[in-house]
Amino acid sequence: MSAWLDAAHIDPAVQALRPDYRALLVLAEGLTAGPSDIASDGLLVAAEQRARVRLDGSPPELHPNVAAWRDAFRAFGAKPQRTRSSVEALLRRVPEGLPRIDKLTDAYNAVSVSHLLPLGGEDVDRYRGPLRLTRATGDEPFETTAGGEPVVEHPEPGEVVWCDDSGVTCRRWNWRQCTRTRLTERTTRAVFVLDALDPLSDDDLDAAGIALREALLATSPQVRLTSRLVGRS
Repeated sequence: MSAWLDAAHIDPAVQALRPDYRALLVLAEGLTAGPSDIASDGLLVAAEQRARVRLDGSPPELHPNVAAWRDAFRAFGAKPQRTRSSVEALLRRVPEGLPRIDKLTDAYNAVSVSHLLPLGGEDVDRYRGPLRLTRATGDEPFETTAGGEPVVEHPEPGEVVWCDDSGVTCRRWNWRQCTRTRLTERTTRAVFVLDALDPLSDDDLDAAGIALREALLATSPQVRLTSRLVGRS
C-alpha cells in the first residue's frame, strides 16, 4: 500500500489557486470498525469541550482557520454560506453536540473539531487507482444520494475535487464525500486526509496528525499507520 500512497498527488492548478495548501495523508491498515462506542464517544466529548474553549463564544467562521477555507471556496466559485468546509459544518454542531456515526468517523471528527482543520476518511479498498486533488472538468461522476436513492451528480467546472480513476471521491475540497468510498462498519483499510491552509502551521498539522494516530489506536489497537505530506514543502 505504500506505492498507492506514494502515487497520491495535487494538481498544479490547485497549488496555483492556494500555494499554501498542504495535505497530510494517513494510511491506516488493520482497523477495527464498528458502531460508536464508549471510546469514540469519549473522544467526541473531549473535542466538543476543546472547541468551545478555542472558539470562546465566537461564530466558527470568525476563526482564522475557518475563514481561510471560506476564502479558498470563494476562489473556485463556491458560496461558503451554502457549501461550508467540513470543519465549519462540524463546529456549527458543537453547541447541540456532535453526531455519533461510527467509531472511525467519530475518531476523525473529534480530531477535526479539536484542531480546527478539515479532516476526512475514506475506504481504501473502494478506490480505483490513486487519490488526487484537481480542478474538475465538470464531466466527472460523483456518486451520492438524493431522497434516499442513489444518484450520480457532476461537479462544477473548475471546482476543486478529490478523485480517483472512476470519478470524484469528495466535492469542493472537503465539503461532501461520495457514497462509493465512504467508511462503513466493515472498513479495515482507510486513508485520512488532513487539510491545511495558512494560518494553520506545519507544527499544527503535525499535532493534528499525532492526535489522529492516538485516536485510531484508541479505537483500533492493532492498526498500522503510514503517513505522507503532499503540497507545499
